[in-house]
Amino acid sequence: MRIIKRLDLYILKNYLLLFAGTFCISLFVVMMQFLWKYIDDMVGKGLDFWVIAQLLFYASATFVPMALPIATLFASIMTMGNFGEKYELIAMKAGGISIRRVMMPMALVVFIL
Repeated sequence: MRIIKRLDLYILKNYLLLFAGTFCISLFVVMMQFLWKYIDDMVGKGLDFWVIAQLLFYASATFVPMALPIATLFASIMTMGNFGEKYELIAMKAGGISIRRVMMPMALVVFIL
């Protein structure tokens, strides 16, 4: 018996694609919030683009712990919503697969994160 089934790979593929997108968007939102908060201190100082990019890169290390929970929540909600919208969740339930079994690959990824 294979440990990772084809359904698990399908769920993980959908989840990880949405997770990557939502993580980038939530990190962007948090970084823009930081930028708007400190824009007055940076404007008019003659800072180069690379200096500002470096500031945002180093500041993003503190923003990842804020963006990660938001991204996991949104990605899991969107994954299950997409399955429900395409009637794939109903097909899984009709096939005898419990909702706990469907959510297990996503829960393992969240646990690892």
